[in-house]
Amino acid sequence: MLFSEFVVVVWPDHAGWFLLAEAALTAGTLLAVLHYKREPMSAIAWSLLVLLVPFLGAFLFLVFGYQTVRRRLRRRQARSKAYRAFARTKGDSAGVPAAVEVLAKLGNQGDGFPVSGGNAVTLYRDGNPAFDAMLDAIGRAQHHVHVQSFIVRSDETGRRFVEALCACARRGVEVRFLVDSVGSYALPYRVLRRVRAAGGKAATFLPLSNPLRWNLRNHRKVLVVDGRVGFCGGLNIADEYLSKSPKFGHWRDTHFRLEGPAVEGLQHTFLDDWYFATHEAVKGGAYTPAHPATPGGVLAQVVASGPDNDYKAIRDTYVAAVLRARERVWIASPYFVPDAGLRDALVLAARSGVDVRYLGLSKPDKWLPFLAARFYWEDMLAAGVKVYQYRRGMMHSKFVLMDREWASVGSANTDNRSLLLNFECNCQFFDAGVVRELEAAFLADLDGSSQLGAEKYARRPRVMRLAENAARLFSPVL
Repeated sequence: MLFSEFVVVVWPDHAGWFLLAEAALTAGTLLAVLHYKREPMSAIAWSLLVLLVPFLGAFLFLVFGYQTVRRRLRRRQARSKAYRAFARTKGDSAGVPAAVEVLAKLGNQGDGFPVSGGNAVTLYRDGNPAFDAMLDAIGRAQHHVHVQSFIVRSDETGRRFVEALCACARRGVEVRFLVDSVGSYALPYRVLRRVRAAGGKAATFLPLSNPLRWNLRNHRKVLVVDGRVGFCGGLNIADEYLSKSPKFGHWRDTHFRLEGPAVEGLQHTFLDDWYFATHEAVKGGAYTPAHPATPGGVLAQVVASGPDNDYKAIRDTYVAAVLRARERVWIASPYFVPDAGLRDALVLAARSGVDVRYLGLSKPDKWLPFLAARFYWEDMLAAGVKVYQYRRGMMHSKFVLMDREWASVGSANTDNRSLLLNFECNCQFFDAGVVRELEAAFLADLDGSSQLGAEKYARRPRVMRLAENAARLFSPVL
């Protein structure tokens, strides 16, 4: 039927029902917005979208704004609380500098874990040594290997990693492999079947059988071997993370190896996610063995956050660190779309004389968050924040440094998606040595970066300004 025929013949008879359905859908969606969106600006933005864009506005809210798995999230939260009630009695915050003690307290709320001493930490700023260390740890596993990743590809790196897991499973080691269904959407299902055929277990996080679930993603990258050795950071499992992709070229990332009591935090973060995805409650002392303290070891604290908890531990530790800084705040993150609270904290810190630096991308892999970030750079530059763009390739590191005493490293970016919507995992280090090593890496990265000038940036083309303005409208979900 031609459109003209539809307008003349069909529309008059059905217009009333169509308008009634639109009114009912709009009213119902507005009630859902008011119920689920606690932030006023977010509620106003969604309400306007639903009112001004019939049908499409309601659909976008269902996809991007509505959490369709609240019952499962509550079950996961109940299990997490049961563990944390036990874990809180085991923390040891002795030695945390008084200036950053509040960050340890904030990190222990929500999905956080206590500070523990006696940890050994190895930092990696390149994917090759990090992957070699992870594969070596997997090869030495005796009881279990637990691994989760946002992105897993079936390229050379992915096949090598999966083969290591299969070899472990074939020799009797328990293998649990968890991938995110959106991040790993291109991963052939036969890869998971291969792990299962070898005797391991494999699962996807929130499979896309329900398309309205795709907004809640597991962005964590965690590997735990025998409950004694853990890895976490920004590296996914694919060729580009080892600088093997012509599209991205050199890949700059930050990952770390952890040995000591803090590994228990990584273990329980994984097991919580595994329970959420499979309903298998993994228990037993073999998964949380005693850790001999490393003499002179590092004070470390695993901080996990996600949409299953109203308290956003990683976001709040970032804000508190910025507000408590007296000397410096240095941030490395490919995506910079912070909420109003974090933006205000950075502006206040810079205006008060704190050395605030942000290192981000020069050539983006995702244009929408890149353009949205540029909208906020202007305010940052005007306040005195130094903004740098990495020129040597892809800058994927995710860490925040404060006053030579504290660092937070992990999977979380400085954007609303990481800090409010995704499941993320960071580790706070209360150790001057770790901070010095990250500072040295940050300064080396600046040598391969260009600094934006406030006056020059203010004269950028009007077309770019319009694109940035349009992109920042999507900030709540970027």
